[in-house]
Amino acid sequence: MAVLCLLLTAACGFDYYKRKIPNGLVAVLVLAGIAFRFRRDGMTGVPLYLGEAAAIVALLYSFYKIGVLGAGDVKLLGAAAGYLPFNKIFLFSFVSLLIAAIISLVKLSVNKNFRERLGIFFGYLEDISKKGALQSYPKTGREKKSASVCLSGPVLLSLLLYLGGVY
Repeated sequence: MAVLCLLLTAACGFDYYKRKIPNGLVAVLVLAGIAFRFRRDGMTGVPLYLGEAAAIVALLYSFYKIGVLGAGDVKLLGAAAGYLPFNKIFLFSFVSLLIAAIISLVKLSVNKNFRERLGIFFGYLEDISKKGALQSYPKTGREKKSASVCLSGPVLLSLLLYLGGVY
């Protein structure tokens, strides 16, 4: 788990500095996860790790597709979730997304644009209901930076809460 913490910390550095998580870093995270699960669970750990990671990626893919999450965020969360026992991966993912939502609410409060973003959100929901299909979430240049949250930090915090015995 120390390797996972180290790799997530590196992901935070890239995510917060460059706003992008390198695929190579995610690949190292996956390879380390496979090795971790092999060491812990034997040969059955490898397909379990890959299946659990793929399940999280599949669940979050629609959020990527509409532009709410970045591809690196989805891959990072899936790769990290695979390290945990099966009965904890969905809670881990939920806690990660909950932390990101709290950070987002704080940013909206600090930027004093909560009402504006809420209007955009309800307009988005109305557009979906009229068209009957998911659309890309609307963001402009200024709004994109002020409204976005790097998911690597919440993933790392969620892992630290798990390791600390909070859940």
